[in-house]
Amino acid sequence: MTTNFDVIIIGAGSAGLAAVREVRKQTERFLLINDGPYGTTCARVGCMPSKALIEAANAYHARNKAERFGIRGSEHLSIDVAVVLQRVRALRDRFVGRVLKATDAMGVRSIAGRARLLSPRQVAVGDDILETRSIIIATGSRPVVPTAWQALGERLLTTDTFFEQETLPGRMAVIGLGAIGVEMAQALSRLGVDVHAFGKGERIAGVSDPAVAKAVRKALEDEFSIHTGHEVGLCATADGVRVQAGPVDIEVDRVLVAVGRKPNLDDLGIETLGVSLDKRGLPPFDRNSLQIADLPVFIAGDANADASLLHEAADEGYIAGVNALASEPTRFCRRTPLAIVFSDPGIASVGQRFSDLNEAQCLIGSIDFGSQGRALTAQRNQGLMRVYASADDGRLLGAEICAPAAEHMAHLLALAVERRLAVHDFLAMPFYHPVLEEGLRSALREIAGKLSHRRPDLSACEAYQAEALD
Repeated sequence: MTTNFDVIIIGAGSAGLAAVREVRKQTERFLLINDGPYGTTCARVGCMPSKALIEAANAYHARNKAERFGIRGSEHLSIDVAVVLQRVRALRDRFVGRVLKATDAMGVRSIAGRARLLSPRQVAVGDDILETRSIIIATGSRPVVPTAWQALGERLLTTDTFFEQETLPGRMAVIGLGAIGVEMAQALSRLGVDVHAFGKGERIAGVSDPAVAKAVRKALEDEFSIHTGHEVGLCATADGVRVQAGPVDIEVDRVLVAVGRKPNLDDLGIETLGVSLDKRGLPPFDRNSLQIADLPVFIAGDANADASLLHEAADEGYIAGVNALASEPTRFCRRTPLAIVFSDPGIASVGQRFSDLNEAQCLIGSIDFGSQGRALTAQRNQGLMRVYASADDGRLLGAEICAPAAEHMAHLLALAVERRLAVHDFLAMPFYHPVLEEGLRSALREIAGKLSHRRPDLSACEAYQAEALD
């Protein structure tokens, strides 16, 4: 095997594969090293299998709306959870198989093994010492499980183990109310599991806007119990797991832990780079170039714990792949922040969150979907959206959303924020009737009405103030 390379990429996840795509445009003298399962976290245990589960759960949950639509007989519907989980695994295997083709096609340029850094230009794999011009660390992450809870054995699940279950228990606790916890808790509840969800903090799904947070909690508590603001303790019982959190003391059959993910940097040899590490064991890096200090080493994807999202991992793999062979690293302008939780109603944030704002310098527009026309017709009339804009010129800054079709409106808003559009620019575009996006227009109109200057053009066209027409 060649022992001298232009680039060594450690990790064959989303960021690592994106890095390979860029590197191989410039050189064939690269090596991809992967330790552990192939197929990416997204395809194996993350975005895709969870969405397959959510879609099944939503399809079954739709029966609860049938009577109000005049559809009879929904009480006779039943669900075969084992078949649901079989389908999830079948789709998972399909997604993973497509990803594996990318690594299989690399032949000798892709090897399985445990890599360890010896210096900024040396990597050891077993007894082999490999020299390289630069290194890309894209080792991904793994679920965090507190040491004390690991004694629960198979009674404790993470997303790494959940999708291997052949059936579901009657009663479950979900620990952690971030995006993963919220999505899984709602899906499990809709599949017939008695769910109790716990969060150490008060935030749910990362929402920082108090008004939106209230809407989120109200919508979710209609389906499963939520307990926040207390440390959670777990211990095994004869038949399950005892969960204690403040005044709550209950017993469940299984626990799904979703309290976060930890970068896979253990025993990688980060200390050999000669840089100081923070309390999480992470080296200093520039998020626009992904370079660690001034070394020929770049860190991308979940490994840097900056933004654990697939589109960010793909961008970071690209940035690292370009910079690994550049004479001088480029500091790339990163995309507008965008995060989506695939709950119902959907939850999303775009650009600046409420907690980022200087409230004295911004204007806020909102829309309560409880009375929005299209949402009412579809029985999807839940949630609240709040949009933020600069008080000086009306430029859109961001939004926090709990709404039907949140994922689509979030993308519209991300485009507007990315293009530095003002509220009037956005209102000048057509909004067809009746669509859920008219709710977004209502929030924008509220902001426009607060601005000191208004253009005499179609962006000033006002609402009818009638459910059927707005």
